[in-house]
Amino acid sequence: MKKNFLLLKVALPSLLISFPSFAAESEIKQINTDKSTQFISAIPSLSEIELPTTNAELLTQQSTPSQINPENQPETEQTPSDDPDISIEAIAEPDNLPQSTPTYVIDQEEIQKQGATSLADILKRMPGFAINDVGHGADTHTGTYYRGASINQSVFLINGRPINNNVNTYHGGTDLNSIPVEAIERVELYSGTASALYGSSAFGGVVNIITKQGYGKPKLSASAEFGSLSLNNQQVSYGGSSDNVKYNFSFERFFTDNRYRVPVGAANRDNQGFLSNADTATSTYFGSIGLDLDKKNSLNLDVTKLSSRRGLIYFGFPLQRDRLDHDGLNVGLSWKTRLGNGESSNLTTSIGYNQDYFSTYGPTGAFYRTGALDTQQLTARVEHEWKVSSNNKLRWGLDLKNTDLTDDVLSTNPTSIAKNGTEDRSLLNTALFAVNTWNIGENFLIDLGLRQTFDSQFGNYLNPSVGLRYAVTPIVAVRGSWAGGQRNPGLDQLYIYDTVHGWDPNPDLRPETGSTWSAGVDVNFSENLIGQFTYFGSSIGDRLGVIAGKWANIGLVDTNGLEAALQLKIAAGWSTFLNYTYTDSQIKTGSEKGLQLGLIPYSVLQTGVGYQNAGWQANLYVTYNSGARRSIFANPGDKPTDFAPSFVNFDLSGCIPLTSNLGLTVYLENLLGEQYERVNRIYSPGFTFRLGLSANF
Repeated sequence: MKKNFLLLKVALPSLLISFPSFAAESEIKQINTDKSTQFISAIPSLSEIELPTTNAELLTQQSTPSQINPENQPETEQTPSDDPDISIEAIAEPDNLPQSTPTYVIDQEEIQKQGATSLADILKRMPGFAINDVGHGADTHTGTYYRGASINQSVFLINGRPINNNVNTYHGGTDLNSIPVEAIERVELYSGTASALYGSSAFGGVVNIITKQGYGKPKLSASAEFGSLSLNNQQVSYGGSSDNVKYNFSFERFFTDNRYRVPVGAANRDNQGFLSNADTATSTYFGSIGLDLDKKNSLNLDVTKLSSRRGLIYFGFPLQRDRLDHDGLNVGLSWKTRLGNGESSNLTTSIGYNQDYFSTYGPTGAFYRTGALDTQQLTARVEHEWKVSSNNKLRWGLDLKNTDLTDDVLSTNPTSIAKNGTEDRSLLNTALFAVNTWNIGENFLIDLGLRQTFDSQFGNYLNPSVGLRYAVTPIVAVRGSWAGGQRNPGLDQLYIYDTVHGWDPNPDLRPETGSTWSAGVDVNFSENLIGQFTYFGSSIGDRLGVIAGKWANIGLVDTNGLEAALQLKIAAGWSTFLNYTYTDSQIKTGSEKGLQLGLIPYSVLQTGVGYQNAGWQANLYVTYNSGARRSIFANPGDKPTDFAPSFVNFDLSGCIPLTSNLGLTVYLENLLGEQYERVNRIYSPGFTFRLGLSANF
């Protein structure tokens, strides 16, 4: 086993391997309920494991219904698998996904343990992610990358529906603060052949956010949290079920001023030496109502609403004072039915509405500028999952997406006045998709996928994918995947002047095209230790960027990397996990040929160890980041080859039970107190703390 760790070449892996003598407690169970599948192996895919590799339920050893249950008494609330009235599976369950690439899952209990305040906080402890967040509630400009791909080169879903709007200007990337954490049941991450199911633009991966549904007796959960940087956060959730109706409602209010001292040379440093214009205030609302019509049919409606006001954190110099208002609304209705008399044919129909309104405004010297983007999308999806035979499963269907974008530009700068005005653009995208899975014999599986797209802007194109998985021995399985992709420029990049950066659109932009691939091995080292090791890569041509203040196709970027995800149950009440990613994203053309893509670190490691007993919890998380190349809006004197220094960060979280339904939560972040550079002259605040009360009624 030690030989495998030689690949990591980073600090702190001993945290995982220091307890080998305890690895003999409990057997890992499978959650794959597809009884008719003929693929049989002692090496389950990650989606078949009750404790997924990245799920730091690893840090609890035993899954409990409630974070606060000091007497270890059984909860009256039923989980989805225990409720006899629930006969319809949730959309996009992991065991229905292609098995040739890992499915990483992190659940709501671990989200609470980590003290996550946004989706960005959740994702940053999953393999492959590099998130350059500035602090709690950081804006979307700071950058999110998965396996070297930007946030708009991945697909983000809520309950299987797309929420990406492919807006790139005015900081309009997918807002990872837009969904209340209290409403999230789990987050799933997958790639490879799954891209055929959800979009050819998934050069990175597919992130599916599964929201809560109500089960059992009505339950009220609430929390209030206060801490450093004037942080205050209140959450409340109410859910349950009655007869065939399930419901869940959540609200979250969050504020932090993010005002702390930063060193000389830091970006956005005011004349008093503080990080400036970094405050964030958000209010998010979520509601879900599900109805089981009968044993074969169910309906589910969910609504998410966001109101966000924040300052923009730039990587640049001099001081920036722009503000960003973001209002979002996402509504989805899904109907799932079992066809025929058995369980081998399921039809899911969903429709959705997604609106994002971004407004950026602020002074620049003697001038003033505003820019507003209003994006409205209507989506529809029909998907049929069909067990054709005992060893053949087909998922196929139709996707529709209509996008309307309205933009208003106003600048008092004499050089930009001629570009003021309004743009109205529309786009229709339709796709047919299919993924067929064959189980050949007992140990070999192959996935074949196709996605045929019809786009009103860029015509028709076909993207294939293939994946396989083979159990070599009862303890070792190998797998691999390849997928072709195409990501089209956004309507804003094609037609809209960006008043914030002064970037001009380019109607002659070409789509980004290329492919992604992976090869990996899954190993059962012992009953309590499972490891998954993946080599991944991509080659993306005509990558979009900005040259001389105008959107352009900047050339070819090749990415290669290694990913390791391990979970270990140490002893009763103890467990640990380790995720490590090495990413080499090399620019192959242009003036920066041979350089690593900016803002993407070579190495990121996340590991943790935790203990739980009778409601008491303590969890230690460790992060290692090798530092990313400073690339855009660099400080005068910085060279394009300069990297931010590497850093190590320790976070500690815990829960102290006060009563049977009330607990004190503690989060101590950056225990070393080091004010390290996160990225491009943006510095961490040093040591911070959060204290809160959490209750269930």
